[in-house]
Amino acid sequence: MPGVFANVDVAFFAAGGPVTRALAPDAVKAGCLVIDKSSALRMDPTVPLVIPEINPEAVRTHKGIIANPNCSTAVALMGLWPLHRRFGLKRFVLASYQSVTGAGIEGERELEAQVTAHAKGEPLVSKVFSRQIAFNVIPQVDTFGTNGYTGEETKIMLESRKIMGMPHLPISATCVRVPVIRAHSMAINAEFERPVSVAEAREAIAAFPGAQLVDDPARLEYPTPLDFSRKVKCGVGRLRVDTALTNALAFWVSGDNLWKGAALNAVQVAELMVEERLLKPRAALAAV
Repeated sequence: MPGVFANVDVAFFAAGGPVTRALAPDAVKAGCLVIDKSSALRMDPTVPLVIPEINPEAVRTHKGIIANPNCSTAVALMGLWPLHRRFGLKRFVLASYQSVTGAGIEGERELEAQVTAHAKGEPLVSKVFSRQIAFNVIPQVDTFGTNGYTGEETKIMLESRKIMGMPHLPISATCVRVPVIRAHSMAINAEFERPVSVAEAREAIAAFPGAQLVDDPARLEYPTPLDFSRKVKCGVGRLRVDTALTNALAFWVSGDNLWKGAALNAVQVAELMVEERLLKPRAALAAV
């Protein structure tokens, strides 16, 4: 509806790419800042793709729209970025363990329905996912491309490069749907330019505002999806020297796909804009 954004300072778009493409131009024309959660504009070179803990300076380049990253990308980079700053990232390989809420509320309902049906000895029906998700894992998130990688895997690769400002970074990702309700996890193997050590890696993670270090193997302490569901920070642990790659680390990250992977990051972007005095109520501006 024309004019609907006339008195809106900031709008959070979370209704999918078609809605963003249809309505975002009207919002921008009305002077409303759009923070978009869809994938529609993430790779548009004129639209900044922002994680405040990593590239806050990018918000200054916006032309009315700021994109929010994919949930898996956001969680993975909470572990990768502080290690990159310490050691200089050279390449990484990632395997994701993604919860059913990544497919929306219908994904959660399907898992719950299948578990209930199994307990009752009834047939398990799959509609949301390509296979039964209860008591199973599915090595497919999104549709397959011609190169054999899924859309989700491609998003992780492209978005990570854009956010970190490393357009040629070698990345390989395999995304897997698991029967977990909330919070995604990542197993990451990363190779670095400068000599690595586990002690320094732990220091870097502990000092990073987006991460919580949970890494005490002797006490069986490491992040899990249950531990980091509804948590602001992402948990990083299982830090160890990689035994297959040269000068590399292997580690594990768990984070809430609905918070840091989606809504929370968008809110943090808006908060950053306010803190940097880049977003002010138009009523206040009019009074100046």
